[in-house]
Amino acid sequence: MSIVLNGTNGITNASWTTAGRPSSPSTGQIGYNTTLNVIEVYTGTAWQGTNIGPTYSANFLVIAGAGGGGSRNGNAGGAGGGGAGGFRTSSGTSGGGGSAESSLTFLSGTIYTITVGSGGSGGAGNGENNGTAGSDSSISGTGITTITSIGGGFGQGAASPGPSSGGSGGARRSQESGAGGAGTANQGYAGAGATTGYNGGGGGGGAGSVGNNPTSDTGAAGGSGVASSITGSSVTYAVGGSGGTYPGQGGGGTSGTAGGANTGTGGGGSGTGSAGNYPGGNGGSGVVILSVPTANYSGTTTGSPTVTTSGSNTIIKFTASGSYTA
Repeated sequence: MSIVLNGTNGITNASWTTAGRPSSPSTGQIGYNTTLNVIEVYTGTAWQGTNIGPTYSANFLVIAGAGGGGSRNGNAGGAGGGGAGGFRTSSGTSGGGGSAESSLTFLSGTIYTITVGSGGSGGAGNGENNGTAGSDSSISGTGITTITSIGGGFGQGAASPGPSSGGSGGARRSQESGAGGAGTANQGYAGAGATTGYNGGGGGGGAGSVGNNPTSDTGAAGGSGVASSITGSSVTYAVGGSGGTYPGQGGGGTSGTAGGANTGTGGGGSGTGSAGNYPGGNGGSGVVILSVPTANYSGTTTGSPTVTTSGSNTIIKFTASGSYTA
């Protein structure tokens, strides 16, 4: 069927609320959503807002999953800590010394996909093992440049390979030569490099500084994190994992400390001992936070984010992957 426009006559589209959308839509079906105040079309899998709807600005914080710490057992030095997850934000200072990025422009009715990265695993005990790297976190959707924070690099426990690069880099174990894993520009810093002798492991890189080199049997601290007040309260994210402690010949070992959930904090390296199971710490998972004007907040999400308010803004905190319809 064709539609002919005569003079100043226009087309009146069908309309519905979000809850009252057609129950069995066909691909290409179009109508006006009175809940979202936008024309939307059914793509075959989801309702998608058109590019003629209203727009508004959204601030973001995207923290990736952190790397796991390495493990070492037997009479040897400490393992390296895992690197923090990459830190990107439009609300305050980004990781790696980067400036705040531009806010996103959201189009009403458009679905934005939120991916929250998981933390890497610590190195297994009863041996010398590397941790695993964290995974990326991101915001993506039609009309915006995808914001991706890189997962943190793993800490070294095995003889090879060395620690990996990432949002922030993982650290080397003691008695190794070479640099720590590199960080990513405007996201995080490098992990600690080589140390000599039977001593503690190096600290993983953080969003705020390079991981520390050990100067004694005590494992070195990871690089500092960066604080964000996007939720209305100051919270520090993306601290590097600490290195494992060397307790001396015949001493007892220690397991690596796990990074906190949804902080992007690196897992600690394990300390060595004459016997026992001393795994590296798991890296902390990431988090994605959106701050949108409350007047524009649609209330349509998946993934069960935590929703709060701060001043005139609504804060949408994703601790697992999901989506937000603008």
